[in-house]
Amino acid sequence: AAGMFLRLLSDIQWRAAHPRWRRTTSSQRSTSTTAEPHPVSLPAQAQVVICGGGIMGTSVAYHLSKMGWKDIVLLEQGRLAAGTTRFCAGIVSTARPVSIDLKMAHYSNKLYQQLEQETGVQTGYTKTGSISLAQTQDRLISLKRIASSLNVMGVPCEIISPKKVVQLHPLINIHDLVGAMYVPEDALVSSANVSLALATAASRNGVQIHERTSVSHVTVQKGRVTGVETDRGRIQCEYFVNCAGQWAYELGHSGEEPVHIPLHACEHFYLLTHPLEKPLLSSLPTVFDPDGRIYIRNWQGGILSGGFEKNPKPLFTEGRNQLEIQNLQEDWDHFGPLLSALLRRMPGLETLQIMQLVNCPESFTPDMRCIMGESPTVRGYFVLAGMNSAGISYGGGAGKYLAEWMVNGYPSENVWPLDLKRFGTLQSSRTFLRHRVMEVMPLMCDLKVPRWDFQTGRQLRTSPLYDRLDAQGARWMEKHGFERVKYFVPPGKDLLDLDHSKTFYKPDWFDIVGSEVKCCKEAVCVIDMSSFTKFEISSTGDQALESLQYLFSNDLDVPVGHVVHTGMLNEKGGYENDCSIARLSKRSFFMISPTDQQVHCWAWLKKRLPDDSSLTMEDVTWKYTALNLIGPRAVDVLSELSYAPMTAEHFPSLFCKEMSVGYANGIRVMSITHTGEPGFVLYIPIEYALHVYNEVMNMGQKYGIRNAGYYALRSLRIEKFFAFWGQDLDAFTTPMECGREFQVKLEKGMQFLGQEALLEQKQNGVYKRFTMFILEDHDTDMDLWPWWGEPIFRNGRYVGKTTSSAYSYTLERHVCLGFVHHFDEKTGEELVVTTDFINQGEYEIDIAGQRFQAKAKLYPFSSLFTQRRRKDEVELSGYQRE
Repeated sequence: AAGMFLRLLSDIQWRAAHPRWRRTTSSQRSTSTTAEPHPVSLPAQAQVVICGGGIMGTSVAYHLSKMGWKDIVLLEQGRLAAGTTRFCAGIVSTARPVSIDLKMAHYSNKLYQQLEQETGVQTGYTKTGSISLAQTQDRLISLKRIASSLNVMGVPCEIISPKKVVQLHPLINIHDLVGAMYVPEDALVSSANVSLALATAASRNGVQIHERTSVSHVTVQKGRVTGVETDRGRIQCEYFVNCAGQWAYELGHSGEEPVHIPLHACEHFYLLTHPLEKPLLSSLPTVFDPDGRIYIRNWQGGILSGGFEKNPKPLFTEGRNQLEIQNLQEDWDHFGPLLSALLRRMPGLETLQIMQLVNCPESFTPDMRCIMGESPTVRGYFVLAGMNSAGISYGGGAGKYLAEWMVNGYPSENVWPLDLKRFGTLQSSRTFLRHRVMEVMPLMCDLKVPRWDFQTGRQLRTSPLYDRLDAQGARWMEKHGFERVKYFVPPGKDLLDLDHSKTFYKPDWFDIVGSEVKCCKEAVCVIDMSSFTKFEISSTGDQALESLQYLFSNDLDVPVGHVVHTGMLNEKGGYENDCSIARLSKRSFFMISPTDQQVHCWAWLKKRLPDDSSLTMEDVTWKYTALNLIGPRAVDVLSELSYAPMTAEHFPSLFCKEMSVGYANGIRVMSITHTGEPGFVLYIPIEYALHVYNEVMNMGQKYGIRNAGYYALRSLRIEKFFAFWGQDLDAFTTPMECGREFQVKLEKGMQFLGQEALLEQKQNGVYKRFTMFILEDHDTDMDLWPWWGEPIFRNGRYVGKTTSSAYSYTLERHVCLGFVHHFDEKTGEELVVTTDFINQGEYEIDIAGQRFQAKAKLYPFSSLFTQRRRKDEVELSGYQRE
């Protein structure tokens, strides 16, 4: 009732402020889903059609029109802001652990602050601040890590004592608190009104808005959007934007070419109360109590409180086509634990009168991050959906980034963590989504220490060796749906203890991984790396070589059998992919990429390779099992198994050769290990995988062979200063910024994508530099560990963040990798980063508010006991990817 009143009030205010838009909609207002008369017909064509009139659709329309695109039609099947946006709690919170989420929320806050002045529509924007409570020391550590990020981003934030909590919010019970985080600039808004304000501004800029218009499907020709079919006729268009919220999945699957958008709705509950006897002040801070799983905000003198229960209720698994979201059934039994947590936190509410328990659908994604970007299969089809209950916080920033993506071809920030292409079709199973969102929703409040893993939707993609490795004590993690080994638990260890040893400090697997690293350096280890993305590209003539020479930055015209490490760069010179390419024959290439590149890399190449029937590209990821043999005795094991000399004279570095191993033929052996250690990777046809693995393990026994996992690999690659794509490298990082000039064919007079940007950097210098930091005053046993995302300080001033880190068992120190920027002390402008600038600074790494001294290096320890750089180390550098 109260929600409906607010909704009607906002309708009246907005339509009064905007008579031009009113003429395009029906004169009748009803909550009925029956068709109404439409006085204005749909246009026959438009540049962009946006489906969905909630916060996301209106934000995209607003930002596109601000950037100069005017020929835009926004279609809403019901009424504007009548979906999840209408029921949104209206909390704008910037306290986000993921950097890109933080940036989106920060921009949204600034946008909403000035929106009322710009449009004349009241948005209810009130700067209240927020307090995040910690009941445990681990929770306080996680808040301190977020606070460190907020402060260096320019968002005011402080860690406060329980006594200060009471001063800010007198109703809070603090008896069980150890501390809290206060963000004074967080705000409250009326979500529906913000959406209407964005629509008003977009309409003034020429966007046409049509309510009561349902999209049935999107038409596609030759892999490109051509138009939209609606219940009121067809609109031809170049771009389609799916902002359909919880209906985005069904809409994606309704087209002629399905677009997989993995999200699923759950019921989300919150409570509305009547005003207190002494009504709450509108300026009272919003309270987040993650350990109690609840949030609390003031609402018209009373409170609004909801949360994320441990046993969520998914809904609409079989699909449901209701136009507007009605308030679903109350379920007091289900809400009971959250109500108890609320009364524990605010005991003074016991006598308060409850007005309503609101139950509305909210969409969640498989990894708790929203979905944004262009479809990998249909060009011109963009998606913005799956906000995981943070739609109003992200709405402004997400709409801005998607509009930039459409207009410029790329957004202004690295949005890979949100990119639709991080998912494959395997995450679109309804059963998978239903089970995963039941895990994801409670995780919104659960403490997330580094290296935690999802438990649902597992054992989906596995190597043929999975059962063999599992029986030997493998502990698993998942990447892009593929099971990968973290480490192997030796017989006799307490497995239960290890599985529950989640901490911000030294983990229980420390010694296990240490022994695997030692074996890699002194004997030989086997790591199953089957999850790597593998493509074969070939042609009848020279088309494959000519195309790849333009799309990759290193020279691929090498003798047959050689392996080239190269970047796949964009126009700005940034890494879209970081891969190894082996030349199998004059006209055939074998490409190895990171695991999560499978969809992105395929789409990138398909878009840019010539449409030529004599040129073929095949995804052969599933055809080969990859075994990485690392260590000085790998050469002995392989020599004995293949009856072929494997020494450097016969099998040089960066070489690829088809060989027999044991009884198996056709095994592609490459002399790289992705770690800088000596060894080989064997790409084995899957039917031979078990045989070859058994042969390798049997033959290797006399050389001290053992299994190892990705944690050992991480330690090895980081101490050798190797970069990962997706963590250290991204679309905004160039080879010049991370010391990889030697992997670029700038001097060979060949055209390649990104060349101009790199030549400009070579001439003018770079504005950030990939740097290695060795922590000096850090106690591995007692101090908090660095993981990634820690602020870096130079001479007391913020210069960047770490991108990855690991303990180096050889150096017996923690090593962090990250980018150093040079900001002008007065203006904050970015300046060129020189070698002298890096070398002449005193550095500190901030771990949850505590700073540790660090030594900066621009080059790896070539031998970890001398500081001489050897040529073969330089050639190997940069091979590791995750």
